[in-house]
Amino acid sequence: MTGERGGDETPFGKNLLVRRQGTGGMGRAVEVTTAIAQFMRDLERVWDQHRDALLVRRDPAAAVAAMADEPSVTHIPALTGGTGRQAVERFYADQVLPYLPADLTLTRISRTVDRWRLVEETTVSFTHDRELPWLLPGVEPTFRRAEVLAIAVAGFHRMKISSVRVLWDYATLTAQLNVTGQLNVTVPVATAPAR
Repeated sequence: MTGERGGDETPFGKNLLVRRQGTGGMGRAVEVTTAIAQFMRDLERVWDQHRDALLVRRDPAAAVAAMADEPSVTHIPALTGGTGRQAVERFYADQVLPYLPADLTLTRISRTVDRWRLVEETTVSFTHDRELPWLLPGVEPTFRRAEVLAIAVAGFHRMKISSVRVLWDYATLTAQLNVTGQLNVTVPVATAPAR
């Protein structure tokens, strides 16, 4: 794939024009103003500050400060989390921070940002050295090592995080920890309409 870059001044900033050529010489141009590009970098900064406040400084109030007035956090499929500032702060303070594994490591694989959301794919590694009510409710520590994929989808409203959904690779996680029979998770099942 070949590409060419160019750009023109607009009332919103300089366009960053990227033209990519596909098969048959047909190209598609994508224009992003520098103002929009900066806006998306600012969203990344808000997300990084939120994650740093929560997982490095372990300050739930600072983590929630980066969030909208009525944020929601959901870990899927455990369905743990909270809706509203107080509930999210309580979730972080009572169910997440006291129960973070001692050797928790997050390694970002990829990140995609647009004007409304950020999607981050992360490898999460840890030793299951304590209960994890936010991730594996009701499961006692196994002291096994786990390395699992998690995908965080953060929605934004006016430069604040309005929602966070963290989707975990539960099949791999429970297999690595050998806890498939111990899960205390209720997952709704879709049913076909009666005929």
